[in-house]
Amino acid sequence: MSGEQPPRIDSETAHPARRYDYWLGGKDNFAADRESGDAIAAVFPGIRTAVLENRKFLQRTVQHAVQTGVRQFLDIGTGLPTADNTHEVAQQADPAARIVYVDNDPIVLSHARALLTSSPQGATAYIDADLRRPQDILTDPQLTGTLDLTKPVALMLVAVLHFLPDHQQAYQIVRTLMHPLAPGSLLIISHASHDTLAPGVADDLTTERIPSLRDFTARTREQILAFFAGLTLIPPGLQLISEWRPEPGTIPPPADQVSTYGAIARKTAPAPAAGPR
Repeated sequence: MSGEQPPRIDSETAHPARRYDYWLGGKDNFAADRESGDAIAAVFPGIRTAVLENRKFLQRTVQHAVQTGVRQFLDIGTGLPTADNTHEVAQQADPAARIVYVDNDPIVLSHARALLTSSPQGATAYIDADLRRPQDILTDPQLTGTLDLTKPVALMLVAVLHFLPDHQQAYQIVRTLMHPLAPGSLLIISHASHDTLAPGVADDLTTERIPSLRDFTARTREQILAFFAGLTLIPPGLQLISEWRPEPGTIPPPADQVSTYGAIARKTAPAPAAGPR
């Protein structure tokens, strides 16, 4: 739009997407992101293993979604483009797949528009929005013009819900996003947990020790399971992401290097309010 100012990029504050890029060996990050990433890695050396396993989980779950007939994806908290992004995996299986990416980091959005290009048969769109305002996402013209919500959609919340510290707000956001989606839609979540960390590590992964972990909230397996309330979990259910249908012949890394749970669930009816049981 003429006269519209580009979003300001805050290079002085660590951002989860850019920190994730740093751990993956990318170059689209600033000193603040690297300092934050190194501080976390010093306490939790398995972090790079965890983020690599998270990417593999994303790819396997997208493949599963397409194999079960889902051709539409709403990927919130996209992160910076890397190899085998959601649309690449989906459109390799079906070139007509349609994907909407959502993020609120200007660097992510600029890279997404430049690099995340669709196949001719499918479609890819990008929304500058915040997960904390789910209704803005659902009513955005980019979403309504790209996805048909009368048909199944895979809602992807991969490594993003742990940045919502308020439990009830997080459950309500998932409920709001799932409510308008058609039966047969999927909810794909990966979420950090301290359940499998070595003794003492969780105590060091706090904002008091690492200020850049502001708003990061690891949840227990039971708390993460509550996001799927009212939905039908697809086997093997909620597992460490490295153990969710791993590639044949691979040996999952030790649990304390992953410390992230993940699952897919299917919507068979309007979902009730999510929350602890």
